[in-house]
Amino acid sequence: MAKTKVDPHLVTLTSPGSFAAEQYQGLRLTIERLRRGRPLQVIAVTSPAAGEGKTLTAINLAGALARGADGARVLLIDADLRRPAVSRQLAIDQFSQGLTEIIENPATTLESVTHTMGSYNLSIIPAGLRKGAVHQILRSPRLDGLLGEVRRRYDFVVLDTPPLLPVFDSALLANAVDGVLVVVAANQTPRKLLGEALNMLDPSKVLGIVFNRDAKPLFGYYDAYYKDYFPEQAVTEA
Repeated sequence: MAKTKVDPHLVTLTSPGSFAAEQYQGLRLTIERLRRGRPLQVIAVTSPAAGEGKTLTAINLAGALARGADGARVLLIDADLRRPAVSRQLAIDQFSQGLTEIIENPATTLESVTHTMGSYNLSIIPAGLRKGAVHQILRSPRLDGLLGEVRRRYDFVVLDTPPLLPVFDSALLANAVDGVLVVVAANQTPRKLLGEALNMLDPSKVLGIVFNRDAKPLFGYYDAYYKDYFPEQAVTEA
């Protein structure tokens, strides 16, 4: 089971009434709108390079989807097998079994590796303890079988996947998901880098680009007008 203390930057879980969390609710509404016109159940989150906030975005998106009015069943999978970070962010035992064990060991069940955060209506599958080569794990037919099973059990599945340019893992995973969100660091990620990353993806799979770490947050600009709507803002900025 996951511990109750999680990273305070995971605002959709820790401060759902804050301005920062509201931005992820906007992302959730976009996903739900896109879903009306196409199958959109399994969503990968990636970035051109490391350090652009993809894991933070993946967890906050999963939290926003789980807090929807329809009570959606949401699963978050750490599919960044080289540098997993979801367990650390959510204070889950980093030596827990997870995605790797399901793929490499047919005897491993989905229930045995799934952590349920009941207070957040969210389930998590950690990356697990990798032994074999990543490309072999991601090319395994058991991965398709797993995704088929979680599609039947959950309304939304969010995958935190590796950056696109250092390795080809996300390009492989993109073939198995319904859509991909690309996270970039606002005013930092070079356009050429973003262009190269997008070229690695099927354009029909790209749901959009999420700008992270804006140098001038909107709340600071609208503080005098909107502060009464977000009493938790002081908590999220602490």
